[in-house]
Amino acid sequence: MPPRQAGRRHGHRMNIGEASRASQVSAKMIRYYEQIGLMPAVARTEAGYRVYGHKDVHRLHFIRRARDLGFSVSEIGDLLGLWDDSARHSADVKRLAQAHIVELERRMHDMQQMASTLKTLIRSCAGDDRPDCPILAELEQPAAVPAVRPAARAARARSAGLARATSAPPRRR
Repeated sequence: MPPRQAGRRHGHRMNIGEASRASQVSAKMIRYYEQIGLMPAVARTEAGYRVYGHKDVHRLHFIRRARDLGFSVSEIGDLLGLWDDSARHSADVKRLAQAHIVELERRMHDMQQMASTLKTLIRSCAGDDRPDCPILAELEQPAAVPAVRPAARAARARSAGLARATSAPPRRR
């Protein structure tokens, strides 16, 4: 996508540092969001510096808030696509948010299981000067640790599939 013309549709022009301060998104993350397509390519000065406007900062606020709520980059792309689509259905947004809650609750459950396992191991450890340690002994047993990661990947894949199936692909401005 070609960069927008500096100053058009934006009013006040900001460099990346100013946009970063205004949006509370680091300059490094702003560049990353541009690279992966969450942010459209912005205009540049003759010297090659990026130029941002209020709409860009507003979009960065949206991305920041979605990240704060734990949405993945892919889910944020889906949310931005819906946000940009004036013909969207709120049911699509709701389904995406509901799928995210299911994933968050699954992750919380997994973390509670991990904490419970660690508490049990800590109770079994004398914590003295001896080298014997039941915590280390348990960690060296591959079958003893619950398989949380494969389940997490499967849940994320299901969530991503649901989000893609229920929303239009993100439109780029």
